[in-house]
Amino acid sequence: MSGARHANLFLDMLAAERGASKNTLDAYRRDLEDYLAYLQEARSTPDKAEAATVRGFMVSLEERGLKASSAARRLSAVRQFHKFLYVEGYATADPTAAVSAPKRGRTLPKVLSVDEVDRLLAVSREAMTLDAKPGEIVRAARMACLLELLYATGLRVSEVIALPRSAAKTRDRFLVVRGKGAKERLVPLTEAARETAKTYLALLEQQERKPGPWLFPADSESGHITRQAFARDLKAVASAAGLRTDKVSPHVLRHAFASHLLQNGADLRVVQELLGHSDISTTQIYTHVLDERLKNMVRDLHPMAARDT
Repeated sequence: MSGARHANLFLDMLAAERGASKNTLDAYRRDLEDYLAYLQEARSTPDKAEAATVRGFMVSLEERGLKASSAARRLSAVRQFHKFLYVEGYATADPTAAVSAPKRGRTLPKVLSVDEVDRLLAVSREAMTLDAKPGEIVRAARMACLLELLYATGLRVSEVIALPRSAAKTRDRFLVVRGKGAKERLVPLTEAARETAKTYLALLEQQERKPGPWLFPADSESGHITRQAFARDLKAVASAAGLRTDKVSPHVLRHAFASHLLQNGADLRVVQELLGHSDISTTQIYTHVLDERLKNMVRDLHPMAARDT
């Protein structure tokens, strides 16, 4: 059996048994294609690979300049692939068991301040009131809606761009979102987000000839706006708001949602649920904001601190 066939069986398992999304499957496919190409150069196959072969692959990633985090992610895909082959009987051993992941430094997420988020939102709202063509006003309203929803809910970018049209019509103060692994969760919906969504939808429906199912329709394969298009348009808003464009991305708004909640006293477990993290260790990356909050509490509330001023 060829390596490509082994990989396809593994990807089929991820889709059928774990409910992996298209984006997740595409990421695994890219990682495995890279690994299989290396095996071919090393004149090996997935069912015959040894620990030394896998280590050689990791060395090749380092030589190509991949960051430790990227190399670790690729090793994770290779580990799961070989474990699958071993458990299903396609290989007699798992060569990754003795291979260590590259050491990674703890990378803190980029976070916008509350003031910076306010500037982004203000610029996006102002664009809706400009004397422009109807299509340009709808485009500005779409961006305002995307930003309000992202900051209000902490949704993943893939989740917000694929929201159904009904999300802008709900009378509830929450949305039911289907996230990774087809898991559903409730996320809050602020009044500002609801109003912006209603305004945007009204403008959109005035321009549409044939309404579709998506809140953010676009001429794309999926039928809705792509992550790339959203990120590109957001850079323009960031520039207009006087922010560094390399500091702003759709995912950064999700970071801001989590960090600002924690800064204001939210429980880490609650933030975990809102973000849709299956493991709280993923959410703990945001606890760096607590350090500053605790310092401020000691400075402002500790009785000894008052004597130092």
